[in-house]
Amino acid sequence: MEDKVAGSSKEVMNQTEKLRYECEWSEIDWNITERAVFKLQKRIYRASLNDNKKGVRHLQRLLLASKQAKLLAVRKVTQDNKGKNTPGVDGVASLTPIQRNKLSNNLKLNEKATPIRRVWIDKPGKSEKRPLGIPTISTRAEQTLLKMALEPEWEARFEPDSYGFRPGRSCHDAIRAIYGAAFRKQAYVLDADIAGCFDNINHQQLLKKVDACPKITRIIKSWLKAGIVDKGFPPKSNESGTPQGSGISPLLANIALHGMEEDTRQYLRRDLMDYCKLHRKGITGKWQDTISIIRYADDFIVIHKSGDIVLKAKAYIAQWLGNVGLELKPSKTRLCHTLSQHEGTDPGFNFLGFNIRQYPKTNNKKGYTLMIKPSGDALKRHSLKLKTTIRKMRPVKQEALIKTLNPIISGWANYYQYSASSAAFSKMSTVTFRKLWKWALYRHPKKGRKWIKTKYFRTHGKDKWTFKTIQGQVLRKHYEWTFRNYVKVKGTRSPYDGDFIYWATRLGRYATISKRTAELLKRQKGKCGHCKLFFKSDDQIENHHKDKNHNNNAIINLVLLHTHCHHKIHGRGVIDKHQIVEEPDAMKVARPVLKPSAGGDPRT
Repeated sequence: MEDKVAGSSKEVMNQTEKLRYECEWSEIDWNITERAVFKLQKRIYRASLNDNKKGVRHLQRLLLASKQAKLLAVRKVTQDNKGKNTPGVDGVASLTPIQRNKLSNNLKLNEKATPIRRVWIDKPGKSEKRPLGIPTISTRAEQTLLKMALEPEWEARFEPDSYGFRPGRSCHDAIRAIYGAAFRKQAYVLDADIAGCFDNINHQQLLKKVDACPKITRIIKSWLKAGIVDKGFPPKSNESGTPQGSGISPLLANIALHGMEEDTRQYLRRDLMDYCKLHRKGITGKWQDTISIIRYADDFIVIHKSGDIVLKAKAYIAQWLGNVGLELKPSKTRLCHTLSQHEGTDPGFNFLGFNIRQYPKTNNKKGYTLMIKPSGDALKRHSLKLKTTIRKMRPVKQEALIKTLNPIISGWANYYQYSASSAAFSKMSTVTFRKLWKWALYRHPKKGRKWIKTKYFRTHGKDKWTFKTIQGQVLRKHYEWTFRNYVKVKGTRSPYDGDFIYWATRLGRYATISKRTAELLKRQKGKCGHCKLFFKSDDQIENHHKDKNHNNNAIINLVLLHTHCHHKIHGRGVIDKHQIVEEPDAMKVARPVLKPSAGGDPRT
């Protein structure tokens, strides 16, 4: 009898403990948590700007020991990250609120790393495969926690023309920087790629560059040396590289490549000054500006008017990369000219899916015009994706095909709308129409063309050949997107500088943001509709339908929320009227973002 009572009391205690953990996670005030973490990150950023190494180390220790930082790291890994359901070697793919709370309570940086799981994914448009290393969820949380401490320090130190895998920067910032460098001059360009950047970085040189305290150095080393489990085989040792797939790898790769731009300029200092004396009437004060070195992850370009200087830069960079265990990839490294042929090489170059080239123009004082447009390879890849998607979906209904194609078309057009892409958009619209027409003919081989046209293509506005259902679902066309001017990020600005107004405003200008989302950001003043915190560049943003009807996509029915805020609202079962504060009708217009009053918290 006593055993039964003891057993029942244990069950009651377990249930009570579960309820306590669940309540604790659901009742966390994320506003306070994010403010506390950001205040420390901002102080780390400022201390690094002031070259206060001792202060940086002290603040990083405070952040790593902070309960709020551990909670935020667990939330990012288990709720916000797109790969949150990808398991590591332990097979754990997702966590319940109880498990999240326990993980945050037990989270600490461990010097003994668990092996990572190797996954091979296809490279877009290529037969090669890219290796990914997937750590366990607990290791991912540890890496996210350490990244939160290291990133502000290095954001204050990174070079201004480094754009890959950095918060608040994108491919379009790099393209805009190239436009600024090549707009006013005919120049030679070194278009280069680093061979196997993530897989070949020298561990010893990387740890030396990170220059962290001994404990953090040992922890990073254990992650770098962690065994790799590939398709069930025993773990293999990892002697070089930072495994792609772990949260801290992009930051470590950027640290390894940090200094290439400035070191190259200093090496070419005498050559650049001599060039200025010859071509700038003896003015040598701004010799650094004559050469541009723009890097996005492992791709970079060097731009200068002199071909000899560009070749010297290539030789020095190859030597510089050798010191960190890297080398240039010969098949993807070429020297060209922006306007004319060079040694049989066509003018212009491709970078991040864009073709950048100068074209002769007689009615222009410069004699040329600079054009940035989608590259030929980008058009082929997109055309092939449309073709294979439509072909695979021959058995499905028109509604499902429209639902699948619209995100593909929107994503591609959003990315390229900041370039001279009207001809490319027109061509892709024609390609899409031809594939859809073949799709319709295949489904109804015994029907006439007029019948097929009436069934699948309807009038929408002035267009009589819109792929549209009888219920009103419409397939978007590429030429609906028009050119938009992109505003490049300012110099060495960073999200850790505390100017939330600037960064929240920039969110509406990112290529990955649709026009509707940009409009909603203006209406909400760049803030989440639930927690009222400013959206950051690395936040996952989702649309919430106020009336719970997902077919009602009217802009007055939508509110932008953080992913975790969206889950929190729907997880309660009932949406509280006080959770989302709607603006009065008079305020529901696009308006500029206003700065908070003096003395107010910029996050609220």
